[in-house]
Amino acid sequence: MKTILIKNAQLVNEGEIYFADVYIKGKFIEKIERQGISMHADILIDAAGKYLFPGLIDDQVHFREPGLTHKGEIYTEAKAAVAGGVTSYMEMPNTIPSATTIDLLEDKYTLAANCSLSNFSFYMGTTNHNIEELLKVDPVNICGVKIFMGSSTGDMLVDNPDALENIFKNVDTLIATHCEHDPLIKKNQAAYIAEYGEDLPPSIHPHIRSEEACYLSSSFAVELAKKHNTRLHILHISTAKELSLFDNKIPLIKKRITAEACVHHLWFSDSDYATKGNLIKWNPAIKKESDRDAILQAVSDNRIDVIATDHAPHTWLEKSQPYLKSPSGGPLVQHSLNALIQLCKQGKISMEKIAEKTAHHVATLFEIDRRGFIREGYYADLVLVDMNQSYTVNKSNILYKCGWSPFEGERFDSVITHTLVNGHIAYQNGQFNESNLGMRLRFNR
Repeated sequence: MKTILIKNAQLVNEGEIYFADVYIKGKFIEKIERQGISMHADILIDAAGKYLFPGLIDDQVHFREPGLTHKGEIYTEAKAAVAGGVTSYMEMPNTIPSATTIDLLEDKYTLAANCSLSNFSFYMGTTNHNIEELLKVDPVNICGVKIFMGSSTGDMLVDNPDALENIFKNVDTLIATHCEHDPLIKKNQAAYIAEYGEDLPPSIHPHIRSEEACYLSSSFAVELAKKHNTRLHILHISTAKELSLFDNKIPLIKKRITAEACVHHLWFSDSDYATKGNLIKWNPAIKKESDRDAILQAVSDNRIDVIATDHAPHTWLEKSQPYLKSPSGGPLVQHSLNALIQLCKQGKISMEKIAEKTAHHVATLFEIDRRGFIREGYYADLVLVDMNQSYTVNKSNILYKCGWSPFEGERFDSVITHTLVNGHIAYQNGQFNESNLGMRLRFNR
């Protein structure tokens, strides 16, 4: 088996930053030594002056395959993810066809096994009528079950109260929810169209998909989870009001209800619609600066458990349509770690917290087998970052199939130099090595 020795790195791991060497044999980390390692290795990486993070595990992406490959593909988006330090991802079911049966879900795993440079898992999708399929799910083999309690891209809204009750009561594996109250959103939109016409600006988005629409749905999900002792994970929290639903006094390993924040809700605010327009149109909407700041604080105090991207590409032509026709979502996996490190340099989040929320906690929360930490015996999913280099995001270095980014023109004061996936150097100094592909994630449940 090929061996790799990473020398002189500053490890960002389990609440510490410390110098150590890391010795990798095959897919696994064999030795970590603060005093240095002198063993021979086939490949030597001198990491002097650089920081070594555990590979990011993104628990919410939309890679658009099958059926929507004009927007993105597993192949293209997984490569962009690896360039961004994302060594594992969990992909959503709202493709065409939607992954709402075991057979359709396994078709996606087959696609990824043949082309994904990053490790992968896929959520099983829910409808008002597929409870029998949901009960066939093996929690060892998939990350979880996804419920759209608010309609977004696609047609997977679960709005039947009996169906929701049945799912929360009977599904044993983790349930991840998109929480927005669809009737209120439709009412808000109709009211704004009636008053102002259909030529609405993107800045109206957080008023249509309002704070109350988010809270009504997320509080209902929490109520159902508490009633049935469901393992609930609420995705992309976007309001300060929702933070009251989550507890920071319980250790993560004992939590039955957890929450996620996304990079765009930590970075942008409603003031950015003036310059970014539909490029930052996401569901749930990016809201006020006070919401952004409260979510950042909740990341630090552990009311928010993980950070993800909700990477959701659309073509430039689609996003360039008028507000009401422009789809929600945008690409993010290539730039999430750079953006978080930039927030760290601004004093808004610590390096240790970045590793915790993008890797450690994701692995713990989903019970992922031997990933998310820099530990002996764990898969060598690692990211090496140079904090002394900078680059500006532009069309020449954007890797998403859609070819654009909401961060275009942004200068990041960090550069990802190496990404290792299962002990394989998949990305090094701007170049990919696709000789080894990623693996299907397994879960210790």
